[in-house]
Amino acid sequence: MLLTVTDTMISLCHTLMKFWQFPALLLLLMSLITFCLYGIDKYKAKRGAWRISEKALLLCALFFGGIGAFLGMRLFRHKTRHWYFRILVPLFAILQIALAAIVVIVHYTS
Repeated sequence: MLLTVTDTMISLCHTLMKFWQFPALLLLLMSLITFCLYGIDKYKAKRGAWRISEKALLLCALFFGGIGAFLGMRLFRHKTRHWYFRILVPLFAILQIALAAIVVIVHYTS
């Protein structure tokens, strides 16, 4: 079972190697979009306007926007009191940085 998972991960890394610039671009673009969403939501929160749902903010953080979400939380001081944001957003960011590092390492070592 573990060997199959490892083989699958290696296969995925080799597939990503062919398109390693695309994941980096995706990570950068989604982080920028997510960062902006956190800023917009903070702006709207201050004015009592319609807000972006917490579910949408967390989903954006999960789908390659973790770094932008983390930076947005810190810079805008937004969603810092909710335990699930304090735990999940840094976790997503760390996992996405690790995934990007793996893709780069596999790309440059083969």
